[in-house]
Amino acid sequence: MSVVDDLRSRFIARFSMAPQLYRAPGRVNLIGEHTDYNDGFVLPAAIDLATYVGVTRREDPRLVVHSLAFDESVEFDLDTALAPRRHWSDYVVGVVLGLEREGVRLSGANMMLATELPMGAGLSTSAALEVAVGYAFCDLAGSTFDRKGLALLCQRAENEFVGMRCGVMDQLISCCGVAGHALLIDCRTLEMRAAPLDANARLVICNTMVSHELAASEYNKRREECERAVALLSAELDGVRALRDVSPEALARHGAALPETIMRRARHVVKENARTLSAAAALEADDLNHFGRLMNESHASLRDDYEVSCAEADLMVDLAQNIEGVFGARLTGGGFGGSTVNLVEAEAAERFMRSIAQAYRDATGLTPQIFCATPSAGVGRVSP
Repeated sequence: MSVVDDLRSRFIARFSMAPQLYRAPGRVNLIGEHTDYNDGFVLPAAIDLATYVGVTRREDPRLVVHSLAFDESVEFDLDTALAPRRHWSDYVVGVVLGLEREGVRLSGANMMLATELPMGAGLSTSAALEVAVGYAFCDLAGSTFDRKGLALLCQRAENEFVGMRCGVMDQLISCCGVAGHALLIDCRTLEMRAAPLDANARLVICNTMVSHELAASEYNKRREECERAVALLSAELDGVRALRDVSPEALARHGAALPETIMRRARHVVKENARTLSAAAALEADDLNHFGRLMNESHASLRDDYEVSCAEADLMVDLAQNIEGVFGARLTGGGFGGSTVNLVEAEAAERFMRSIAQAYRDATGLTPQIFCATPSAGVGRVSP
């Protein structure tokens, strides 16, 4: 039974009504990691694995939410003050409060959540949940909210209510994904350009099956380190509001003013922005070899300069880069575990998946989750 059919039948069994269903995709970031909160450039693709929300209206002001992933229900009164609980439901409540601040008055609702996305794999389950919930509530309230605006609202909910200082990339690609394409996103202006994925290539995601507890705290620490770099560089360079405003040449000239660790953090972001722009041009030119080399360089930078990789992800990337038919491989997502993304020749994809699964299992004793991802469209209603 599909996730959609299972969600619909379980919703009817629990709430005795047929729901309207909504889908918001997860994402894989091809290149441009930790650049979004530095006003930089990213190149993600929405994928064909998604989070789904079923919803019906209630006559009272209560919000009843059941998660199939956690097999748990929570209830809230929308007429009372709501505070974070450090619980999965914070992602729902944060979006609800954000919508109300924007003037979208919500009625009570019954809601059920289901996902195809593996949790902790770096494929943006949290953003997919936020976007699906936000879109569903807007639709339920008869409100028209543009997709960029919804993405920003969901980002604020995660920043301010959940307490994770993420950039806007994950929410934006979940809202605005284009089937068959990655999106080059300027995270300062939110301008986007679709870049087609060559039909002769496949995106293969390898879930390392490890998720280290450092991820959230170190993510916020990296943001603070980038902010410190900006404060120091802005004293040397005019017009620096974010690391986006620093060129590789300027950093080479003025990097000596930074402490060694701060310099390495800044170097990753500055060079990653340049790599991302080059990678988008490579996709548009069907130059998959150049794109793959940029992916490899990105991983080395995440490992050595930004220090957000881990032994398992490094091993997965090293194994991939030595398999025939692989253009490039890198860590994707926030880091400290999760998944790698690999650009592989289409005819070599099945062999690659078998080879890397066996090699990783032999080296770690872990059985990785490996699958091809197809670039998909952004959030929307699910047809009956």
